[in-house]
Amino acid sequence: MTARPLRRALTRTSTVAALTGLLALGLAACGGEADEAAGADSGTRTFAADNGDVEIPVDPERVVATGYAVPVLIESDADLVGVSEWSRGVPMMTDEDVATYEGLEKVAGETAAETNYEAIAGLDPDLIVIGVPQPALVDLDMDRLEDIAPVVVLGPAAPDSWRELNERQADAAGASEGFEASRSAYEERAAELEEKYADVLGDLRFGHVGAYGDVSAGSFHREYAGSWGTNIAGDIGVDYYGEPSEPGEGAAAVTEYPSIEELPEKLGDADAITYTLGADGKPAEAIAYVLEHRLWKNLPAVRAGHVFGLQHTEAATYTSALRTLDSLDTALEPLLG
Repeated sequence: MTARPLRRALTRTSTVAALTGLLALGLAACGGEADEAAGADSGTRTFAADNGDVEIPVDPERVVATGYAVPVLIESDADLVGVSEWSRGVPMMTDEDVATYEGLEKVAGETAAETNYEAIAGLDPDLIVIGVPQPALVDLDMDRLEDIAPVVVLGPAAPDSWRELNERQADAAGASEGFEASRSAYEERAAELEEKYADVLGDLRFGHVGAYGDVSAGSFHREYAGSWGTNIAGDIGVDYYGEPSEPGEGAAAVTEYPSIEELPEKLGDADAITYTLGADGKPAEAIAYVLEHRLWKNLPAVRAGHVFGLQHTEAATYTSALRTLDSLDTALEPLLG
């Protein structure tokens, strides 16, 4: 785990210098229109977001973040003044990030529909970063938000899109330096594990059982490469084979919910199987349902003892994904013999 970068100084000396230079240039040119335009625009830039091109501060100092933008902007040391609730991510945060999260004013609940517009306005933000999927935007009053501050919508489109998404969210919030530090730490650790397990993973075909099966419907959650439970493992060389019977858009391209009777068909060709564990190391009801089923016990990978429970598989930032890598290392160690 690397130390978090120092917070940016509140005094923006570079910005002051730039504005001073522009003022001098404008006076020398007798107030030319081009120079006046340059001076007026020097504090903003055009940012391409999911909601179109948005004029945002070059260096925002009072940022409100919601949804998937919350953990990455905390980790990247953005100048946050308020966030939405994000309890699902707390078990994957560092102690320092948990303290930061708990100390920030909460301006929304766990869903977009629970947004407190008065609380956001009261914080006087200069940028609002909305990190929710496009379908959830129907629950937001965008006009009301845009009356408060520039709004950048950057939400996930697929389970493994968090890498690019995080980079764009950090960029919008002026926190790219902190983001790059987190990414570098993750990539270094992933490369270490890829080398460590290269000899044993190369010939194994993996399957994964996710946590979103519906016990009442008798279905289980089969995840393929690029899904929530598999994309981080893929970074160290774990090969998840196959694809859904009827691939769709977004998550539907990498995940499906077959009947439990289809276990032999869906996982019978796997040499090894991983499955999702909770942050406490225990399987959720949907996972226990699979692990206790008679068809599971007859799968070749299960009979061979090649089954591995993984924690923190739904990490969606580089810092939290370090915990996933640690879990993978612990789980796969027996393969080394």
